[in-house]
Amino acid sequence: MGDEHQPGCGCRSIDHLVEGVKAFKSSNYGQELDVMRKLVEEGQAPATLIISCSDSRVDPSLLTSAKPGELFTVRNVANLVPPYAPGASLHGTGAAIEYAVRDLEVDHIVILGHAHCGGIKALIAGAAGNRMERDFINDWMEIALDATNLVVDDPAAEGGKRSVTLEWLEENRFLVERSAIGNSLRNLMGYPWLRERVEANSLQLHGWWFDLETGDLWKTQPGDTRLLPVL
Repeated sequence: MGDEHQPGCGCRSIDHLVEGVKAFKSSNYGQELDVMRKLVEEGQAPATLIISCSDSRVDPSLLTSAKPGELFTVRNVANLVPPYAPGASLHGTGAAIEYAVRDLEVDHIVILGHAHCGGIKALIAGAAGNRMERDFINDWMEIALDATNLVVDDPAAEGGKRSVTLEWLEENRFLVERSAIGNSLRNLMGYPWLRERVEANSLQLHGWWFDLETGDLWKTQPGDTRLLPVL
């Protein structure tokens, strides 16, 4: 796992990762040589775009047992999709979405969230007025601020609903993690060329939430942002 340190440096060694590439070349790459040659000569044609968290514990290709060329992957903190804003200065995630939808013409987009997300922890803290002293994280996470505005059924409350406190959400972070997935799905529909394909039934949107504690997967049904357990 890279626990050894490099000589003359306090950094953990990455030599094992280099050895991993060598092992991949001699085994996996060699076994998939025809596939890799086809991908080089004909280019990629993935059916699925996965927008996942950068968290080291959640690897989309590993989780799905995907083969080379199957997934077009975007990773960012808390698997967020910014609102459609072509004149804005931050285009990394939007550019990847546009390329996947308009050029690669993927058939599916999956928002892959997970339990114990540090980005969501920062979001809840920021909503409670405890913003981290960071240059980028706070503004980025505010994309999902609506995910902290949750209500639950309560017959004793006015209208039969009551708001959930941030203190309670800090102890039940999974609710915000799942809510943020729904927020990203809604933001996707703000991209006009993406919405056109969804409405033409040539593109499907999916929300997935992976439970690190159990290995279980929760997912949405097409047209619905509610997450239900499937594994």
